[in-house]
Amino acid sequence: MAYKIIASQCTVCGACEFECPNAAISLKNDIYVINPSQCTQCEGHSDEPKCAVVCPVPDTCVPA
Repeated sequence: MAYKIIASQCTVCGACEFECPNAAISLKNDIYVINPSQCTQCEGHSDEPKCAVVCPVPDTCVPA
């Protein structure tokens, strides 16, 4: 299952975009979004999804 970004909580800091090993995160209409077809929850790269780990706002990057 892919992750998603809760738009109302996103501060548009960009930390998640650069940490994603699959380039699944991009800026769309002034908010970051995760492409579910590219998101692997960082499986094979990290024990936890990088977006959730680096996000400064708790529970903003969550399972979809």
